[in-house]
Amino acid sequence: MTDGYSAVDVKAEPDGMLVIFRWRRDPNVYAIEVAFPTVPESPWTGLAVASADEWAADVAARLTEEFATGLVSRSRRVIRNGYVVLDTYDAPDLCPAGFFVSSVHLDDEIVQSFSPLRRHDREAVSPLASKAGSWLAKAGMDVVIPRRLIAEGTLACWLQAYVDNARGRPFVGHVAASWEDEQRTTVRLDLVHIRPGVPSEVRAALVRLVVREAAESGALRVVTALETPELHALGFRPANGGGLTLHTGGAAPPSDLTGEG
Repeated sequence: MTDGYSAVDVKAEPDGMLVIFRWRRDPNVYAIEVAFPTVPESPWTGLAVASADEWAADVAARLTEEFATGLVSRSRRVIRNGYVVLDTYDAPDLCPAGFFVSSVHLDDEIVQSFSPLRRHDREAVSPLASKAGSWLAKAGMDVVIPRRLIAEGTLACWLQAYVDNARGRPFVGHVAASWEDEQRTTVRLDLVHIRPGVPSEVRAALVRLVVREAAESGALRVVTALETPELHALGFRPANGGGLTLHTGGAAPPSDLTGEG
């Protein structure tokens, strides 16, 4: 259907079908409910369809558009029979009104420096890392930690928050996480920061999205030594030996990664 989507199965239910799939490297198995048609019209455009094949093609087209606009990240979700069932209707915005979150852009040279073939070449990486996120530094934010993670070759995710306007300015916060192990099964949340006066919902959105990024990259859990109220609200729990941990798999204790159950 789209990059990152891998079909698993389609199961018939009393009133519809369950489309079961995997998403990127996420450890969860996801599912979407699709109602059986009661009238000969497209579930995507509302126009008439002449066959079951045409109806199915429009179902696929609608889901493709949903996946391309972040359905897996933004949907409400429930665990059912081992599947994470996504609600495709009325999915909430991941960011509070007036703000937006995106990845911190890294130059191609920095991205290439994460290659296993170049990971030993710290001298080549360090000068590049020293320039990363310069616009965040100019906005008064501390970028020492993410730059260090780049230099170490362990950066897993770096996101930035900014005011949602035509300029995409000012920048108001950022979050960074790193790979904890060489097998890349655990991500550590190293930094969460918002500027004074910025609503706490922005910090919550940064954490929600970094957890989703970690899961989509194959992480089985997220750990942190940080302490903010948003972490507990999102399902982080005390870990053995200190700190907090969150399992990304659906079979783990439930966590609310979209703001609602």
